[in-house]
Amino acid sequence: MTARLRTAHTADLVPAELRAVRAFLEAAFEGDFSADDWDHTLGGVHALVHDDAGLAAHGSVVQRRVRHAGRSLRTGYVEGVAVRPDVRRTGLGGRVMDALERVLDGAYVLGALSATDEGALLYVARGWHRWPGGIAALGPSGVVPLPEEEGATFVRPGSAGPLDPAHPLLFDWRDGDLL
Repeated sequence: MTARLRTAHTADLVPAELRAVRAFLEAAFEGDFSADDWDHTLGGVHALVHDDAGLAAHGSVVQRRVRHAGRSLRTGYVEGVAVRPDVRRTGLGGRVMDALERVLDGAYVLGALSATDEGALLYVARGWHRWPGGIAALGPSGVVPLPEEEGATFVRPGSAGPLDPAHPLLFDWRDGDLL
Protein backbone atom coordinates (compact mmCIF):
# COMPACT_ATOMS: atom_id res chain seq x y z
CA MET A 1 0.00 0.00 0.00
CA THR A 2 1.21 3.45 -0.87
CA ALA A 3 0.41 6.14 1.69
CA ARG A 4 -0.08 9.60 0.18
CA LEU A 5 0.38 12.77 2.29
CA ARG A 6 -1.57 15.91 1.50
CA THR A 7 -1.55 19.22 3.32
CA ALA A 8 -4.43 21.64 2.90
CA HIS A 9 -6.02 24.53 4.71
CA THR A 10 -9.50 23.88 6.08
CA ALA A 11 -10.87 26.23 3.40
CA ASP A 12 -9.45 23.94 0.69
CA LEU A 13 -11.15 20.78 1.96
CA VAL A 14 -14.51 20.03 0.35
CA PRO A 15 -17.48 19.17 2.59
CA ALA A 16 -17.14 15.42 1.91
CA GLU A 17 -13.48 15.51 3.01
CA LEU A 18 -14.38 17.39 6.18
CA ARG A 19 -17.13 14.86 6.97
CA ALA A 20 -14.64 12.02 6.44
CA VAL A 21 -12.06 13.66 8.72
CA ARG A 22 -14.64 14.25 11.44
CA ALA A 23 -15.88 10.65 11.27
CA PHE A 24 -12.26 9.44 11.34
CA LEU A 25 -11.49 11.50 14.47
CA GLU A 26 -14.70 10.45 16.23
CA ALA A 27 -13.76 6.80 15.64
CA ALA A 28 -10.09 7.33 16.58
CA PHE A 29 -10.99 9.02 19.87
CA GLU A 30 -13.63 6.34 20.59
CA GLY A 31 -16.52 8.73 21.17
CA ASP A 32 -14.47 11.23 23.19
CA PHE A 33 -14.41 13.83 20.39
CA SER A 34 -16.97 16.59 20.92
CA ALA A 35 -18.36 19.28 18.61
CA ASP A 36 -15.97 21.71 20.35
CA ASP A 37 -13.04 19.35 19.69
CA TRP A 38 -14.03 19.36 16.01
CA ASP A 39 -14.23 23.16 16.01
CA HIS A 40 -10.73 23.34 17.53
CA THR A 41 -9.39 21.20 14.65
CA LEU A 42 -10.60 23.64 11.99
CA GLY A 43 -9.24 26.89 10.60
CA GLY A 44 -5.65 25.91 9.98
CA VAL A 45 -3.52 23.50 7.99
CA HIS A 46 -4.38 19.79 7.91
CA ALA A 47 -2.00 16.94 7.18
CA LEU A 48 -3.90 13.98 5.77
CA VAL A 49 -2.46 10.60 4.89
CA HIS A 50 -4.52 8.35 2.63
CA ASP A 51 -3.80 4.77 1.70
CA ASP A 52 -5.71 2.23 -0.37
CA ALA A 53 -8.22 1.81 2.49
CA GLY A 54 -8.92 5.54 2.85
CA LEU A 55 -7.91 8.09 5.46
CA ALA A 56 -5.08 6.57 7.51
CA ALA A 57 -3.79 9.53 9.58
CA HIS A 58 -4.63 13.15 10.29
CA GLY A 59 -3.45 16.16 12.25
CA SER A 60 -3.91 19.91 12.04
CA VAL A 61 -2.23 23.04 13.29
CA VAL A 62 -4.29 26.13 14.14
CA GLN A 63 -3.28 29.56 15.36
CA ARG A 64 -3.64 30.50 19.01
CA ARG A 65 -2.21 33.24 21.21
CA VAL A 66 -0.18 32.37 24.27
CA ARG A 67 0.98 35.00 26.73
CA HIS A 68 4.26 34.24 28.44
CA ALA A 69 6.39 36.52 30.61
CA GLY A 70 4.70 39.65 29.26
CA ARG A 71 4.81 38.61 25.59
CA SER A 72 2.00 37.51 23.29
CA LEU A 73 3.27 34.62 21.18
CA ARG A 74 1.78 33.59 17.82
CA THR A 75 1.40 29.90 18.52
CA GLY A 76 0.68 26.97 16.26
CA TYR A 77 -1.43 24.56 18.27
CA VAL A 78 -1.54 20.93 17.11
CA GLU A 79 -4.98 19.32 17.11
CA GLY A 80 -6.69 16.12 16.03
CA VAL A 81 -3.64 13.87 15.57
CA ALA A 82 -4.75 10.29 15.01
CA VAL A 83 -3.71 7.19 13.10
CA ARG A 84 -6.08 4.41 12.02
CA PRO A 85 -5.60 1.38 14.32
CA ASP A 86 -4.51 -1.04 11.59
CA VAL A 87 -1.59 1.18 10.53
CA ARG A 88 -0.39 2.46 13.88
CA ARG A 89 3.35 2.22 14.59
CA THR A 90 4.17 2.31 10.86
CA GLY A 91 5.47 5.89 10.72
CA LEU A 92 2.30 7.66 9.61
CA GLY A 93 2.09 9.72 12.80
CA GLY A 94 5.64 10.88 12.09
CA ARG A 95 4.70 11.83 8.53
CA VAL A 96 1.78 13.89 9.83
CA MET A 97 4.02 15.60 12.37
CA ASP A 98 6.73 16.25 9.75
CA ALA A 99 4.18 18.22 7.73
CA LEU A 100 2.75 20.05 10.75
CA GLU A 101 6.19 20.90 12.13
CA ARG A 102 7.15 22.41 8.76
CA VAL A 103 4.14 24.73 9.12
CA LEU A 104 5.01 25.45 12.76
CA ASP A 105 8.61 26.28 11.97
CA GLY A 106 7.67 28.54 9.07
CA ALA A 107 4.66 30.39 10.45
CA TYR A 108 4.75 30.45 14.26
CA VAL A 109 7.12 31.46 17.05
CA LEU A 110 5.91 28.65 19.32
CA GLY A 111 4.38 25.22 18.86
CA ALA A 112 2.18 23.69 21.53
CA LEU A 113 -0.06 20.68 22.03
CA SER A 114 -1.73 18.61 24.71
CA ALA A 115 -1.01 14.88 24.69
CA THR A 116 -2.11 11.68 26.35
CA ASP A 117 0.60 9.54 27.92
CA GLU A 118 0.54 7.25 24.87
CA GLY A 119 0.70 10.15 22.41
CA ALA A 120 3.48 11.83 24.37
CA LEU A 121 5.92 9.13 23.21
CA LEU A 122 5.68 10.39 19.62
CA TYR A 123 6.19 14.03 20.56
CA VAL A 124 9.10 13.46 22.94
CA ALA A 125 10.84 11.33 20.29
CA ARG A 126 10.48 14.30 17.91
CA GLY A 127 12.09 16.77 20.32
CA TRP A 128 8.99 18.33 21.85
CA HIS A 129 9.41 19.27 25.52
CA ARG A 130 6.93 18.66 28.31
CA TRP A 131 6.17 22.12 29.75
CA PRO A 132 7.37 22.11 33.39
CA GLY A 133 5.59 25.30 34.45
CA GLY A 134 2.05 26.44 35.07
CA ILE A 135 -0.77 26.41 32.53
CA ALA A 136 -3.72 28.81 32.51
CA ALA A 137 -6.23 30.42 30.16
CA LEU A 138 -7.33 34.02 29.93
CA GLY A 139 -11.09 33.66 30.40
CA PRO A 140 -13.97 36.12 30.34
CA SER A 141 -13.55 36.74 34.07
CA GLY A 142 -9.74 36.69 34.14
CA VAL A 143 -7.04 34.08 34.49
CA VAL A 144 -8.25 30.49 34.94
CA PRO A 145 -5.54 28.10 36.23
CA LEU A 146 -5.53 24.72 34.48
CA PRO A 147 -3.62 22.41 36.85
CA GLU A 148 -5.06 19.32 35.12
CA GLU A 149 -3.15 20.32 31.95
CA GLU A 150 0.18 20.54 33.73
CA GLY A 151 2.34 17.63 32.65
CA ALA A 152 0.25 17.03 29.50
CA THR A 153 1.27 20.19 27.61
CA PHE A 154 4.23 20.07 25.23
CA VAL A 155 6.04 22.93 23.53
CA ARG A 156 8.33 23.44 20.56
CA PRO A 157 9.89 26.86 21.21
CA GLY A 158 10.93 27.83 17.68
CA SER A 159 11.88 31.49 17.32
CA ALA A 160 10.25 32.40 20.66
CA GLY A 161 13.55 31.52 22.25
CA PRO A 162 13.84 29.93 25.67
CA LEU A 163 10.73 29.98 27.82
CA ASP A 164 10.89 30.51 31.58
CA PRO A 165 8.87 27.93 33.54
CA ALA A 166 8.67 30.43 36.42
CA HIS A 167 6.03 32.16 34.24
CA PRO A 168 2.91 30.22 33.19
CA LEU A 169 1.75 29.70 29.64
CA LEU A 170 -1.49 31.70 29.41
CA PHE A 171 -3.60 30.41 26.50
CA ASP A 172 -6.38 32.26 24.75
CA TRP A 173 -9.94 31.32 25.72
CA ARG A 174 -12.11 28.97 23.67
CA ASP A 175 -15.25 26.93 24.17
CA GLY A 176 -14.92 23.30 25.27
CA ASP A 177 -11.60 21.95 26.43
CA LEU A 178 -9.25 24.90 26.78
CA LEU A 179 -6.23 22.83 25.68
